[in-house]
Order: sequence, then C-alpha cells, then structure tokens
Amino acid sequence: MITPLLAILALVGSASTTSAEETRSENAHAHGHSLLNIAFDGNKVAMELEAPGMDIVGFEHPATSPEDRAKVAAAIADLEQPMRLFVMDKAARCTMIEAKAALEEEDHDDHDDHEEKNDHGDEEDKDHKEHEKAEHDDGDEKDEAGHTEFHANYLFKCDNPGAMTGIDFVFFQSFPNAQEIDIQMISDSGTSGFEVERDEPRLEFPDLK
Repeated sequence: MITPLLAILALVGSASTTSAEETRSENAHAHGHSLLNIAFDGNKVAMELEAPGMDIVGFEHPATSPEDRAKVAAAIADLEQPMRLFVMDKAARCTMIEAKAALEEEDHDDHDDHEEKNDHGDEEDKDHKEHEKAEHDDGDEKDEAGHTEFHANYLFKCDNPGAMTGIDFVFFQSFPNAQEIDIQMISDSGTSGFEVERDEPRLEFPDLK
C-alpha cells in the first residue's frame, strides 16, 4: 500500500522526470545536474534522487570492468547513507527509516531495435535513420553503448520537523563531479522549486511548517 506521502512524491517525481527527460534530450544528458524530489507530511520526509552516472562515478557507460563495477558498488553504498549526504538540522531530530539506491542503464541497442521494428520500408525514413546513426557514430563509443543513472529513495522520521530550517548538501563533497541539484519540494506550504549549487551547498526553507 502506498502512503499518501509517497503517492505525492510519485506525482512530483513524474512531473520533474518528464521535464528532466526533455532537458536531457536537448542537452544529451545534463552532466553535473541531478534531480531531488522532497515531500514533507507531518513528521515524515521522503526524498527521491536521480543523478547521471557521470556525476556519481565519473562515467556513463555500463560498468563492465572490475574497476568500474567497484566504483558503482562504492557509490551505491554511499548513496544508501543519506544522513551523510543531506544533513538536516539536529534540532529536527530526524532519523532514517529507509534508504534504497540502484543503478539504471539505458541500452542504445534496445532503442535501435525499436526503430527497426517501426521501419515500414520507406526509403526516405531509412536514409534519415542512416544519417542519424552516422552522426551518433561520431560521438564517444563508450557513451554510445548506453547511459547510466543512479536512482535513490529515502524516507525519514523527524521528531521535531518544525525546527528544520534547511538542508546542508554534503552530497557535493562526496561526488566531486556533481555541480547542481534541481529540487522540487512539496509541503503544507505548497510546491516549490529550488536549485542548490556546489558553491552554495545549503537549501534554506525558513517558512516550512
């Protein structure tokens, strides 16, 4: 059963993910930019993080070598320690209830197979696809093998949520390639959007109730 808090977070995540996909399709993955959805409901706080592989482990190709797999495993272990990444005010007395992190890979071969199945034999479409393929072949071979993205979900309980005035993003210290986090936040005050950058790694919300 999905709690109201997580249902709200899912709706916020759906909207922000759609926007992020549009942005990334234009920019061929926004390296340095992660997404964080935050939902407050009573004494519960839920978070959903999406971060490009480049931000977290320094590459976006699938991890096939032992070295790359070790980096991914270490990154997931770090992402599953959110209290060290997103530091809330001590006065709020927050504790972690749940934390899950995983790596998701987008295989370009699957995308190509889908295009082939939708090819109705039109020569102009075929020429267009061959032209697009030639353009992609000019890019980095490892990048063309697929893209990776880390997803993490967190749930916290705060005994005194009214004392929370912000979050310190130690996240940037743990992941040197990360430069900015786009945030969608929902609380009793409504829905708000923020940006937190490496140079100013704190999100302030003094009016949060």
